[in-house]
Parts: sequence; C-alpha cells; structure tokens
Amino acid sequence: MSSYLRLNSIFSAENEFMPIKNLLNQRSADQCELCSGTEGLDVLIVSPQSGTSVDHCINSCHTCRAQISNAEEIYFNHWRCLNESMWSEVPAVQVVAWRMLNRIKAEGWPQDLLDMLFLEEETLNWAKSGESEEHSAVIHKDSNGVTLIQGDSVVLIKDLKVKGAGFTAKRGTAVRNISLVHDNADHIEGKVNGQKIVILTQYVKK
Repeated sequence: MSSYLRLNSIFSAENEFMPIKNLLNQRSADQCELCSGTEGLDVLIVSPQSGTSVDHCINSCHTCRAQISNAEEIYFNHWRCLNESMWSEVPAVQVVAWRMLNRIKAEGWPQDLLDMLFLEEETLNWAKSGESEEHSAVIHKDSNGVTLIQGDSVVLIKDLKVKGAGFTAKRGTAVRNISLVHDNADHIEGKVNGQKIVILTQYVKK
C-alpha cells in the first residue's frame, strides 16, 4: 500500500494524527480521494514524503490501501475510479493515480488514461521517486498468516525485550499504524512507550 504511513506513539497516535486527518476529511468531504469510498478512511502518506504536511497525504479507504500495499490484492476494475480521481488538483492524489496506472497498465485501459494524464515536472519526479517501492513484492504476514498492510494495528503475542531501550514490550500491547520494512517480510516497525522499534511479524497478530 510502499512507505505510506508513519508511526506515532501507541498512546497518542490518534491525537497526533488528528489535525491532518481533520484537514483531509475537509478536503475530501469524508471520502477516499481515490475511489470516493467511505469505509476505513485513514491517512495515507505518499512516499518518499515524510507526512509532516497535509500536502504529502491523501484520505484513503481500507480497500485502496490494501491494494496499494499488496499486489496480490489488486482488483483491476476497482481502479477504474482513477478515470475521475486522476484529475484531482491535489498533487499527492495525482502521484498515487500515476503510480497505480503504471502498475496495471498491461490491462490496456490504464495506458489510455496515462496517455491523457499530465503531471507538472515536480509532481512527476515525486511519482517516479517512489515507483520502485510501489512494485515491491514483499508481503508481510502476522503470526496467523494474515497479510499486514501499512497502517494496520497489531497486538504483541509475547513479551519482547527491547534492546537498548531498557524496557520490555508486554504481551497484549497494541501497536497502531505500523510501518512495513519493505525489503524484509519478517520485520515491521512501530512505537511502543514512545520508542520506535523493529518487531518480528511472528510475534504479532492483526
């Protein structure tokens, strides 16, 4: 769904993200800026941006995020929504539209849309800068074999001693808005007690 979402403390994730979420909800009229869906809306940070500005983010539904993060989940006809959303005036939306159309252009109709899509040079460079991440085949699965996507919430299934941090992350601890380590299917990142740590996927469940 690619380094889209960034982590916040498990105790303050909602509060820290709230200003950007509010701005995105206002900008998008509480809809996914890609497909106009309304289920599971959340902040999607468009790589390689940091997400410190609403201009680096889009409002996205769970369906779009799942398909962006996992090539195996792509349902090509879902992305016919880009026929409308690619004309958005929001550069971040244009970037995601361009990347997804390129990923599925072998279907034929996406190439037709790409031929019509014009991006400013700066926006096009942004789109291309994260293109390799979009094609990542690394799939992260939890201890039960359930596919994890960027921004998921997970629960630790065992106590984990955090090296160099001086504490143990307890079993049952919730880790929200996880980040996937894109070159290692066994690793995710999350914040526990305010510390960003790497967690093995075998020790979490969705």
